[in-house]
Amino acid sequence: MGLLHTYNATVTWTGAGEAGTRTYTAYSRDHEVSLEGKPVLLGSADPSFRGDPARFNPEELLVTALSQCHMLWFLHLASLDGVVVVGYVDNAVGTMRVEAAGAGQFTHVVLHPLVTVATTDREDGREVTEDDLAALHAKAHEHCFIARSVSFPVRHDPAPLRVAQASS
Repeated sequence: MGLLHTYNATVTWTGAGEAGTRTYTAYSRDHEVSLEGKPVLLGSADPSFRGDPARFNPEELLVTALSQCHMLWFLHLASLDGVVVVGYVDNAVGTMRVEAAGAGQFTHVVLHPLVTVATTDREDGREVTEDDLAALHAKAHEHCFIARSVSFPVRHDPAPLRVAQASS
């Protein structure tokens, strides 16, 4: 058995108001997520489910966690492979289906990373190619703790390789 890590989070509902859950529309979905030593994250439900659109919702945070995990593994693996990444942006998209009875699940998430490298030359002089980045994305996906933990497909559709402009 491998090394175990434990993660603690406290979620506190702040939306009881005067009536609590007396009716479905009587209460706010607002809550706070507290993680020791970090700023409080203001959460709510998705606006489609009576939530506050100005707050983070669990569905957004799941898609975000998948994107973050993939990026962190990609950067780690790129550094080991001599690929100097200087920029990384991902416009991740998650799709969730809600059934008539109200239950639902994610059907898939697609990551759209745009990677910028300092140069197409690696530290050892080999060229960085689109195939190299595709291999790093595949390996990052294999290692991502979050992607390995969900029951729906997580795909990646990377943008073409970008090379940073040299400053004059």
